[in-house]
Amino acid sequence: MNARKQSRAASFLAVTLVYLLAAAVGVFVYRALPFDWWLSLLFADAAATVATFLFSLVFRNASVYDPYWSVQPPVILAAFAIGRKLTALGVLLLVAVFFWAIRLTANWAYTFGGLAHQDWRYTMLKEKTGPFYPIVNFVGIHMVPTLIVYGCVLPAVYAIREGLPVTALSVLCLILSLCAAVMQGVADIQMHRYRKNRDGAFIHTGLWKHSRHPNYLGEILMWWGVGLSVVCAAPDAWYLLAGALANTVLFLAVSIPMADKRQARKEGFAAYKCETRMLLPLPKRK
Repeated sequence: MNARKQSRAASFLAVTLVYLLAAAVGVFVYRALPFDWWLSLLFADAAATVATFLFSLVFRNASVYDPYWSVQPPVILAAFAIGRKLTALGVLLLVAVFFWAIRLTANWAYTFGGLAHQDWRYTMLKEKTGPFYPIVNFVGIHMVPTLIVYGCVLPAVYAIREGLPVTALSVLCLILSLCAAVMQGVADIQMHRYRKNRDGAFIHTGLWKHSRHPNYLGEILMWWGVGLSVVCAAPDAWYLLAGALANTVLFLAVSIPMADKRQARKEGFAAYKCETRMLLPLPKRK
């Protein structure tokens, strides 16, 4: 047990150092490039991801990248907010994103088993793709999620840089984001309790009684709330919703099908699927 704790602590330290280095790489690249802020940020984000990917090869574990999803947005927003006079919308965006990020990162830390453990999805992809796994690892596991989260956080960066004013609709959208983050937290706690006191093949309590993926639903709603809050303040910037849309497609086309396929191995999944909606607890057709 002590050896396991020491290994986990050492893994935490290793991941922390990797992310500090990745952040330094990102800052260096951003400052070195002469492009517009959004393009320089894109290259800097990609460079930080490459640094993280290289360390995932060193540790032979793609899960080194797992916290990137929740660490990337607050780091980016903080970098653009420091030294800038923020509007009410900018402050609310920081509150929403930081609340989401702290909760999600804390959940990752709680479930982190150390660098000896890798997410089952990555292991499955490695087994399926064989010699092509390094490409799948770099593109699918690392770069695509980075680009999607970059698109999700871009509206908030735009709002902070432009000093956009807050509107009533913007506030409502950010309330949606905060509620979505709370819903994710509740769903995760309920899942942890279920796994600790497992009763049956599927969870049928709490939010999971009404949705097979309430945590994914929360993630989708979180970024639609952020994107729409900015578009409500600047309707001409409607194109900034592309990130929220891409995030939705990722969950609907990749994450949810993968999770359901894994669950389908269990006896009774067909009945469970009929009883419980994928995301929203909509009325069933008669």
